[in-house]
Amino acid sequence: MENENALGLGKSKKQKSNGNEIKSMLALKSIFFFSGKMRNGDNEGVDDVATTPPYQPLTFLSPLANSVVSRCCKILQLHIEELQHQFDSDLPDDVKQPLLIYARNFLEFCSFQALQVATTQPDYLSDKDFRRLMFDMMLAWEAPGVGNQETAASDEREVEDEDSWSLFYSDCTNMAVQVDDKKTAGADSFSRIAPACAIVADIITVHNLFDVLASSSGHRLHFLIYDKYLRSLEKVIKAVQNLSGPQMMSNLSLAEEEIILEVDGTVPTQPVLKHMGISAWPGRLTLTNYALYFESGMGLYDKAVRFDLASDLKQIIKPELTGPLGARLFDKAVMYKSSSMVDPAYFEFPEFKGSSRRNYWLDICLEIFHAHKFTRKYNIKEGQQFEALARAVLGIYRYRAVREAFKVSSSNYKTLLCFNLAESLPRGDAILETLSSRLTLMKSASNHRGLLGSPSARRQVIHPVSRVSLCRLGIISCKEVDIIGEATNLVGDVCVGEINPLENAVKQSMKNIGRAEAAQATVDQVKVEGIDTNLAVMKELLFPVFKSINHLQQLASWKNPWKSMLFMVLISYVIIRYLRLIFSFILCAGQNSCPDFSLLDVHCHPFPFLVTFS
Repeated sequence: MENENALGLGKSKKQKSNGNEIKSMLALKSIFFFSGKMRNGDNEGVDDVATTPPYQPLTFLSPLANSVVSRCCKILQLHIEELQHQFDSDLPDDVKQPLLIYARNFLEFCSFQALQVATTQPDYLSDKDFRRLMFDMMLAWEAPGVGNQETAASDEREVEDEDSWSLFYSDCTNMAVQVDDKKTAGADSFSRIAPACAIVADIITVHNLFDVLASSSGHRLHFLIYDKYLRSLEKVIKAVQNLSGPQMMSNLSLAEEEIILEVDGTVPTQPVLKHMGISAWPGRLTLTNYALYFESGMGLYDKAVRFDLASDLKQIIKPELTGPLGARLFDKAVMYKSSSMVDPAYFEFPEFKGSSRRNYWLDICLEIFHAHKFTRKYNIKEGQQFEALARAVLGIYRYRAVREAFKVSSSNYKTLLCFNLAESLPRGDAILETLSSRLTLMKSASNHRGLLGSPSARRQVIHPVSRVSLCRLGIISCKEVDIIGEATNLVGDVCVGEINPLENAVKQSMKNIGRAEAAQATVDQVKVEGIDTNLAVMKELLFPVFKSINHLQQLASWKNPWKSMLFMVLISYVIIRYLRLIFSFILCAGQNSCPDFSLLDVHCHPFPFLVTFS
């Protein structure tokens, strides 16, 4: 073994990196299709296992961590000694002491390297073994050391089920561990592993994402929920890929870097209405990473009208009430106004119950608007601007996946959209400043090509991971292929043994939420105490009136459709029942005479007791 290690260390770094890259790509091809070969009885799969390097368990790792590291070795097609040597030589000493920190950081190192290789495939989200491996990394992160024996007490067995055999859960040395379905992951492990894959989580909103996924399981993430989220994310990616058809592109005349993010109004039962003045048109609404497009019509659409989100036109985007003939009745619209428009445009999203469609479109439109506002405020350059927009695009995909899978909506402080979160949090500008400073460190491929040989320089280079992720998913074309080929540590916003400055900025802003809410409550209390006594008394006297108005507003908002429908039926009945009396009062006012109510039927009189005493 020592001779083999000596020969391996004698190779040049360039030869080793080229050889490792070729072996990794070949390993991916065999790994992601290995399960199908075994189920089909193909003997070639057995030959592939025989050629994989044998794994020798590390004594300082727990059985679960050894299982994860062994699968990482298969993906990377590397011996465990080579991985450990890379870890010892590339990373500083402060991430290697004491033993528990060494075990956890070594696990992170292997996991990040494996995820970087695994995500080079455009359909990696559809592979159930990839999804399970990523979840196992979270479980192993919580119990990396040899002292964490409880994780493998009942799991030290080989998975050889003929119906669901997987290379990710079996190895040649009988050291594989199948994780119990009852095992759950915590917030810390999720926030370390999930952002390593840019499409899965963003370092800014990763804690909010975990809160949404683990809200129904005692703040612990179950694999079934995580798997459902990734499968929903895969469906969203496929739906977005289908939107980029030639017909859509020709109708909208999109720019080269413009991506279609969402389309609504194509289903007759869920139309989108555009209101301007007292006129309204149904049509199709399209959101890209630069603008909103509205095409009036049903089936056959007219020329699209563009509403810019990128330029500084003093835009105002907010929720608004709309209704027929300009009446403000239904809280289901988004208003867009800019300095280039005479009248604002209102996009109404009719639905029978609630206003979830409107809220969703308001959130994603504001996310794109805030992303461009961020690039203008901090003078972000073109290449860095594309990375910032790609981060916003991935956030919209995640938001849509969670919304479709779990039927949840976001609030100001719990949103899954990073730029909206920075705008809503107190001291959110610190998050944007940190993001801006990190984007300035992002270098082009030509600038950092000579720096990748140095481990310390590699750790300082920020790569366009969000844009590369869109390339690998097939959303945009990959023109800078050399970036993907050279950036061997494209693992999102995480780095082994280090905390991202963005995560620290978000945590600090989250701490300020309680202070901001307490300060606002104090201000509101002072305002109430400073009101004149007479006004306070008048407010108390008019409290029933205000309460009635609030009830009417709730009925008009259709938050409770059954109550609103019952209210409409009763009002309609009263109007129709006593319509002739209304006409009588109108004639009475016009002729200065009063009709004889005694001639009317008592049952038709609005006040029957008056007929009795007349």
